[in-house]
Amino acid sequence: MIGLFDSGHGGLTVQRVLEKRFPLRDFVYLGDHRQAPYGAKSAEHVLALTRRGVERLFDEGCRLVIIACNSAAAIALRRLQQDWLARFYPEHRILGVIVPVVEAVTQVPWSVQEADPNHAGEPMTVGVFGTRHTVKSDAFRIEISKRAPAVSVVQQACPKLAGAIEADASESELSALVERYAAALSESLGERRLDAVVLGCTHYPLVGNLFERSLPRGVKMVSQPDLVTESLAAYLRRHPEFDRPSAEPSSRRRDFLTSGDPDLVGRIAQRFLGHPVVFRAA
Repeated sequence: MIGLFDSGHGGLTVQRVLEKRFPLRDFVYLGDHRQAPYGAKSAEHVLALTRRGVERLFDEGCRLVIIACNSAAAIALRRLQQDWLARFYPEHRILGVIVPVVEAVTQVPWSVQEADPNHAGEPMTVGVFGTRHTVKSDAFRIEISKRAPAVSVVQQACPKLAGAIEADASESELSALVERYAAALSESLGERRLDAVVLGCTHYPLVGNLFERSLPRGVKMVSQPDLVTESLAAYLRRHPEFDRPSAEPSSRRRDFLTSGDPDLVGRIAQRFLGHPVVFRAA
């Protein structure tokens, strides 16, 4: 059974693609909606909340959990993997949503920790939109640069966007926010040409059309949900002990948990998943 943890609804953009790619897999989704968004919280608070959410999914029977929140993955993933997981849950695994993006941009496996002198990467400029924590952590720039130093990374924090999406803000409000953040990133580019953009928050694909409208024509949009899904498929091939699909679609498990109001969360979630969903209290 595979668990997905997010601070709110954003991880459902990943869940939606996973459901299509793995129709027989059992999934349990946990959104910490009562504490969302994570972008403005302290790093230690995010670490504690993420650890609690992952452990809740372990209690549900998930031996493999994806942290489907860029803020949580940037702050907590490595610390949980290297210390807490090894000490208390050695038979469990935690994955994140940043690693597949870094691998896709650099064309270098995550296991490679420094650039090959013969592979500096294709010269390009990549823009990253994310929460304050994701940008402050510098995770995308650090991990991309040490594998492909020819790739220039320009980051832009979008402190109000995830919260506005969670609050079901109007398209005009969301468009104004996206335009503001896109203009700020463009200004920081200087003379550089923007080649690709990473929407470094799993909420942002819901307003991907607004980003496309606000960015120069021809800029490639990196799809984090698609990359995470393909990365999971590769991981399951390498680790078949975590790959146990249900025999029939009718026997699969699809549970949705929330720390918030299940009815309210369920109503908003339909926009993210594309179909009705019932949440229960975590």
